[in-house]
Amino acid sequence: MNKRQQVLNRLDKTWRALEESYAGLSEVEMSEPGVTGSWSVKDIIAHVTTWEEEALKHLPLILMGEKPPRYSVTHGGINAFNAAMTVQKRDLEFAEVLRQRDAVHQRIIEYIETIPEDHLGSDARFRRCLRADTYSHYPIHAKAISNWRARGSATP
Repeated sequence: MNKRQQVLNRLDKTWRALEESYAGLSEVEMSEPGVTGSWSVKDIIAHVTTWEEEALKHLPLILMGEKPPRYSVTHGGINAFNAAMTVQKRDLEFAEVLRQRDAVHQRIIEYIETIPEDHLGSDARFRRCLRADTYSHYPIHAKAISNWRARGSATP
């Protein structure tokens, strides 16, 4: 199996696990705060989409040999960036959050399909950024949602 297929398989596997973590929840349940801090499942979905959007902005820079901007300089740190993006997306309609989730995730897949395979090696800078913003990121939130559901905060 080539590197591209390995990356796409890992992306798909972890994405499906994230989706399974909130499968069956109603829109009301997905809007309940408290999954991670004050975040709801809806907030988490918007957050994951934000990081996929960031990957789509930063990965082309990496391919050109440039460094993406540091969040400590541009936003006061990653936590500040996450907080600002959560506030920005919190009032989106649920259907819009899901639409963005699907569209941006599809763009990530399509982008990976165009990348020269040598950038997909496990030690390549490109792959490290992709991993951090996608398939290593999804399981963190899938686990948080699963733990929240196990606590009885939502019907499993």
